Amino acid sequence: MARTDLSSHFIEEARVRVDSALDRWLPKPPACPPLLSEAMRYSVMAGGKRLRPILVLSAADAVNDDPHYDAAALALPAACAVEFIHTYSLIHDDLPAMDNDDLRRGRPTVHRAFDDATAILAGDGLLTFAFDLLSRPETSADPAIRVELVKMLSRAAGIGGMVGGQMLDLAAEGRFAQGASNKLTERDVAVLQAMKTGALLRFACNAGAILGQASDNEAAALDRFGDAIGQAFQIADDLLDVEGDSAVVGKATGKDAAAGKATMVSILGVAGAKARLHELVAGAEDALAPFGTAGTTLVTAARFIADRRS
Repeated sequence: MARTDLSSHFIEEARVRVDSALDRWLPKPPACPPLLSEAMRYSVMAGGKRLRPILVLSAADAVNDDPHYDAAALALPAACAVEFIHTYSLIHDDLPAMDNDDLRRGRPTVHRAFDDATAILAGDGLLTFAFDLLSRPETSADPAIRVELVKMLSRAAGIGGMVGGQMLDLAAEGRFAQGASNKLTERDVAVLQAMKTGALLRFACNAGAILGQASDNEAAALDRFGDAIGQAFQIADDLLDVEGDSAVVGKATGKDAAAGKATMVSILGVAGAKARLHELVAGAEDALAPFGTAGTTLVTAARFIADRRS
């Protein structure tokens, strides 16, 4: 995809490519039990912004100026892998033992549309299949790159990333008798959110850098960008929970305060959180300065994160 394309065109074309690839790679019978396949497909193909896979494709495209090298196309397997991980996390987050949500993207959550056991297994299936996909030659002809991507995603999604961040989030609500605390500092919340939400977004940018054959300086710039938008995304999400319309957001709002969740909004207030959000987006854009016009799509993605309504 040429860099001269408008960023909005790139994003829309990337979304179409991602949806097509997700549909193609989702496990189907007889390789997968029919009900499990149905539940996985129900969640993955329910729509969504596809932000994480788009970041993979956009980062790969930004660092490669060879007109004969479609970096975005070659990054599709990794892009789909991170979307499978993201979707699994949503299925499990919605469960009664976690956030107990009835709606996701405007329709019944997986455990409501099916049942708790099927939802748990659908999430488990997507989690493990993501690594199956990353390990395949389609992801990269270089086995060292495949191993590096598996390592990076397992860390972003695991105990030091998303899973660990979710545990800290539940502890902050006072869910557990030991180690419970709902008096987190601003620094505590920043660490929690960097793990729970930011780690996957940062992985997306770093994976794109690897698959696009970034230089060391380009990779470092994309890592800074990913760190900033990871923080920005969670603050925007916290603001939507306070100010968003549930009909537009596609899920219940007002739940963070009711659950006693520690967020940047609860610590900084709405005005302070908005100011921090805009600082982070500005920092993300600054990180992309070395790319010039090649970073336009990523700039658009950063601004979308700040302005989104769902």
